Amino acid sequence: MADSSALLDRSATEVPPVIDMRDISISFPPVKALDGVQFRLFPGEIHALMGENGAGKSTLIKVLTGVYAADGGEITLSGSPISFSSPGDAQAAGISTVYQEVNLLPNLTVAENVLLGHEPRRFGGIDWPAMRRRAAEVLQRLHLDIDPASTLSSHSLAIQQLVSIGRAVDVDAKVLILDEPTSSLDSDEVSELFRVLRDLRDHNVAILFVSHFLDQVYEISDRLTVFRNGRFISESRTADLPRLELVHQMIGKELSTLDDIERRTQRGVAVTASAEPIVQAIGLGRRGTIEAFDLDVFPGEVIGVAGLLGSGRTELARILSGVDRADTGELRVDGQPNRFRSPRNALHRRIAYSSENRRSEGIIADLSVRDNIALAVQSERGWLRRIPRRRQDELAARSIEMLQIRPADPDALLRNLSGGNQQKVLLARWLATAPRLLILDEPTRGIDIGAKAEIQRRVAELAEGGMSVLFISAELEEVLRLSHRVLVMRDRHKVADVPNEDLDVNKILGIIADGAPA
Repeated sequence: MADSSALLDRSATEVPPVIDMRDISISFPPVKALDGVQFRLFPGEIHALMGENGAGKSTLIKVLTGVYAADGGEITLSGSPISFSSPGDAQAAGISTVYQEVNLLPNLTVAENVLLGHEPRRFGGIDWPAMRRRAAEVLQRLHLDIDPASTLSSHSLAIQQLVSIGRAVDVDAKVLILDEPTSSLDSDEVSELFRVLRDLRDHNVAILFVSHFLDQVYEISDRLTVFRNGRFISESRTADLPRLELVHQMIGKELSTLDDIERRTQRGVAVTASAEPIVQAIGLGRRGTIEAFDLDVFPGEVIGVAGLLGSGRTELARILSGVDRADTGELRVDGQPNRFRSPRNALHRRIAYSSENRRSEGIIADLSVRDNIALAVQSERGWLRRIPRRRQDELAARSIEMLQIRPADPDALLRNLSGGNQQKVLLARWLATAPRLLILDEPTRGIDIGAKAEIQRRVAELAEGGMSVLFISAELEEVLRLSHRVLVMRDRHKVADVPNEDLDVNKILGIIADGAPA
């Protein structure tokens, strides 16, 4: 049970909590996901729920919204005990949830998605003009200038995320739960979202906000609650909790790992003059996707790729790994020309690519941890040459230990793991192929600081062992921490390739803004 002294005292003159969860416990044997945790959410506040992946944040949300039934504890809504049997029951009671992964219907229009399940009706059918007008009002409230009649799939992932938030806003929720809502948004879109959230808060909506971006948490939240390993740690006013103390509470120890990573990667160390590139792109490009670029990749170096959303970072990764076919230029591996027609061709040349889209291009949610790890090796061998079970067990056991995957159960279904642990399983899958070049596109997006540090540390170790890594991240601090060299992308052009010597965030931003090295 949680230490009640860790709960923040609130004046008796204040309104009671709209959500009060006490002594909540739930187990998924052999794992105890929540162990007697507490959580309170008051009207007219933005409350951040903090913790590493696997701390219990998503499980608490699912217990609250009726996805899971708790083994013990009590939940009240505006003072009355509740126990929802489905998310639909929770929504009917005024609790609306927006998850990290966009959970809409891409084949329908924007308007249909915004009003799905509560469409305006006339003469027994859907009133389509009224639907489009009402959807337009919701979009206008979000300052989102798109056609309500357009198909959702025609818009970027960021726009789809805002549409899902618009759907939640439209139902006039008392409680709005946002699970990593900004992971696919750029800075301007985040600012617009925060404007909407502040407006909702001022209209007495209670907002539960989950994010791994500490800057955003401190910018938008009024209070925060910390979980660790399924246990309640503390509840604080955000302004009263220093960031270093928050990190300490989340991971249970001082975080010196990131400083160690910077030392290990020896930022700015040049590749020896005698080294030959293992991969060379010479005028490589694809019309309408990415302009022709040159790139030499040397053994044992981490090349960071920086740029704004849509700058061409992912397009560069996809063309190097055979996901997209080049129509200009040449790709050489060990000095020999190669033409990749698929990622499998690239994998045969020991070039592995981990996509930024974990949900649709990465995890196989209904397979086990073991099966997901073995997947790329099995693909490389061909489906008629099955990997022996003993070999699969060895791959899984080594990966679980090396990357600290939790729970440490190779038979666990991947869908039951936290986002950070799913990301570790994906990394394990590609490491099992023993690549010479590992291309990682946003490998730490949407995961907690502890899991992020573990992945960064492993990347540094791989480079020390001679593997080359192309590391793409929207977080410039992360790019600078890990990289020996930094590629800067702008408007789908490679505008700079500079050693990581005396670089800082402002210099990188200057290159992005000017289109040339400072």
